[in-house]
Amino acid sequence: MSNLVGVPTVGMIGGGQLARMTHQAGIALGVTFRVLAEGPDVSAAQVARHVTVGDYRDLRTLRDFAAGCDAITFDHEHVPTDHLHRLVDAGVAVRPGPHALLYAQDKGAMRERLTALGVPCPRHATPKGLADLEDVAAELGGWPLVLKTTRGGYDGKGVWVVDDARAAEETGVFDAGIPVLAEERVDYARELSAIVARSPSGQAIAYPVVESVQRDGICHEVIAPAPGLPEELAVRAQGIALRIAGELDVVGLLAVELFETRDGRILVNELAMRPHNTGHWSIEGAVTSQFENHLRAVLDLPLGSPQARAPWTVMVNILGGAYPDMHRGLLHCQARDPALRVHLYGKEVRPARKIGHVTTFGDDLDDVRARARHAAAYLTGEIDE
Repeated sequence: MSNLVGVPTVGMIGGGQLARMTHQAGIALGVTFRVLAEGPDVSAAQVARHVTVGDYRDLRTLRDFAAGCDAITFDHEHVPTDHLHRLVDAGVAVRPGPHALLYAQDKGAMRERLTALGVPCPRHATPKGLADLEDVAAELGGWPLVLKTTRGGYDGKGVWVVDDARAAEETGVFDAGIPVLAEERVDYARELSAIVARSPSGQAIAYPVVESVQRDGICHEVIAPAPGLPEELAVRAQGIALRIAGELDVVGLLAVELFETRDGRILVNELAMRPHNTGHWSIEGAVTSQFENHLRAVLDLPLGSPQARAPWTVMVNILGGAYPDMHRGLLHCQARDPALRVHLYGKEVRPARKIGHVTTFGDDLDDVRARARHAAAYLTGEIDE
């Protein structure tokens, strides 16, 4: 803890790369940053000074961690909602609060709430089991359907596209005892992301809407701003995100993942109430990064400008592959492209695991994209020149 007068202490639950990059943003703000980490060697625990190793599912651990913190926030959405209500009742500033975070934790509750607000979403239903899935499919326009566990899924996990009831049965999703959300399979042209930040006093800002390129349910590439997106749709997407943040009383970052349909509509896919993979471009690409604005919002400081610094910024995730030595690859990548920015998360290389990202920026989108793709491919061992 800091002994300096007025220095705030922020506690982040979860020790992954989001906590690591939030800590980096907090250094410039003079914030004392504490991490409740899953283990002593996770990404944020390698760099943060104040680390508690413990189970975020244990209420006593959460209470002890929150003691002395001016605000608590999150690297992930998996903390039990009831525990967070207990912290709030004890006077802890939990941001976002459990009343808002619920809608990022539970996809069924999210769909119900957004539909009640008139926010455009895919057609959906909550089947009671396999027995009524045929009726649900007919209600939603026919097969295929997208099945999602209402809680716990991420990076493509907990999501299945099924062509019939037999395929749905083979997923085993109805055997897990977790409510299942069924949605129409949207005919979309691409995926977008609208990130906003909102403070307790109600100030809010919106980042440029970006295009998110997904592979196997994992974010692979982000282009800021989304190329070819009509201004009217961009403004509509930002407006949807700002409205959701206000209606749900979100404090901190809100990422709204969206579908741009082939007939020109915008539909909300999912919500995240924390810094988000589709906002990593903002570290170098925006006047104020998503991580700094998340901390500013959590501490109710004036929010920073989300304006882009360059006409185009591209972020490509580095996924684990056959090449375990990331630092050896830096020699080639940084010599080839001195303007390249590389972020490594201190993670052991495993197939398809997010172990870092690269960012490029400039005036020519084709050039910017090619540079980012080359660097990520070289670092993962996909190419050797």
